[in-house]
Amino acid sequence: MTEAAHARAGRLMDEERIEGILSDADHAWLAEHLRDCEQCSHVAGETNRALASLRSVGLEVPRGLASRTQLRVRLRADALRERGIGNKLLWAVSGVSWVAGVASAPWVWRGFAWMGERTGMPKTLWEMGFVLWWAIPALFAAGAVLADRRRGFGQELD
Repeated sequence: MTEAAHARAGRLMDEERIEGILSDADHAWLAEHLRDCEQCSHVAGETNRALASLRSVGLEVPRGLASRTQLRVRLRADALRERGIGNKLLWAVSGVSWVAGVASAPWVWRGFAWMGERTGMPKTLWEMGFVLWWAIPALFAAGAVLADRRRGFGQELD
């Protein structure tokens, strides 16, 4: 037997145990391979015995664990729902801001050019002013989003 055949057999055994179904062709190939290959047959038997012993082990769960878990899941879902509304609002405000920014860009550019010419400012300086006019609000918005995410991350750890 080749290593590829053993690897395929292992993958199919895992797939059958995890997903519960195999195609008819894969099932037939695996059954034939397990009949012919002592190594893979041994692995399948050992795995079946290990799974059976794990299923027979009793596990004590603390009282109220299920209800506490349900409560935590419900609280987390509520927090995510509230955050989702805030994110939608942030996206809407950002979209309006970008549309207004693009629409007003020619006038702002002319205003900076006029101010630069009036004051005798170097062209590079008033162009940098124009760039900062648009960049600083974006940086504040990014900072607000990062602060919100960091605050949300801190709450998740509680």
